[in-house]
Amino acid sequence: MKWYGVMPAMTTCFDERQQVDHGFMTRHARWMLANGCTGIVSLGSLGEAATLSFAEKEAILRNVKSAAGDAPAIAAISALSTAEAVTLAKAAEQAGCAGLMVLPPYVYLGDWRETKAHVAAIFRATKLECMLYNNPVAYGTDFVPEQIAELAGEHENLAAVKESSTDVRRVTAIRMLAADRLQIFVGVDDAIVEGIGAGAVGWVAGLVNAFPAESVALFNYAMKGEREKALELYRWFLPLLRMDTVPKFVQLIKQVQQETGTGCARVRPPRLEVIGEELEVTRVVVRRALAHRPMVQSTAFSG
Repeated sequence: MKWYGVMPAMTTCFDERQQVDHGFMTRHARWMLANGCTGIVSLGSLGEAATLSFAEKEAILRNVKSAAGDAPAIAAISALSTAEAVTLAKAAEQAGCAGLMVLPPYVYLGDWRETKAHVAAIFRATKLECMLYNNPVAYGTDFVPEQIAELAGEHENLAAVKESSTDVRRVTAIRMLAADRLQIFVGVDDAIVEGIGAGAVGWVAGLVNAFPAESVALFNYAMKGEREKALELYRWFLPLLRMDTVPKFVQLIKQVQQETGTGCARVRPPRLEVIGEELEVTRVVVRRALAHRPMVQSTAFSG
């Protein structure tokens, strides 16, 4: 497993009956990989995992693994209980996934002893390499750098961290404590250039679902130190990337997909599609972006 590059936090497409549209997801995954993405992350927050049944999760993992071909398919592991998370981790390994992205438990905000026991049980349940997902803004659980280093010292298959605290200093702190032991990914879209500057080597991205080639180009410019190219593309992209950092990020990113012909806006309740002023603001941002597209553009998507 090579933890590097732009890996989409893939959205889950639903049809008119609110069933998972596996055919569309196959085409979507292949399109993003063809535009330079290095892997696919399924069942994350953007994938509305909390609204999916266990059977639906298993089916998505098998489908995305098949669609990804030789590229790594990564399964996000999240659940209310440790037992369910462990079962899902084993199912992901059986489905042929290349790695796991491990989240803290839903709903219950445990102390360090409890949270450590939860993620440790998942690490021990699989031989797959794992990425720890730290998103205190969304989940209320904060894996501080010292705790991440502690986990890395105890679990050989902990190989990477998705750092979504929005504090780019965390990237530096993790690198100082863990050196080259862990690969660090940025998990909030509007901090990617800053995160790479601090030492991140990957990006679990959101707006990549609609703009994969543009996301890959931004990542590559930043990694290669092509500052002017990176900043020019970043300025164009930022109004879109900031949609990844607000409570309705799922609805907004799916709406961007609909506006660009790369998906549909359907979400599962309790989420509802944006309407009124929220919808119009989103459409204005997308229209402006499309009117001033950079030279780097994704290939046309045939959904």
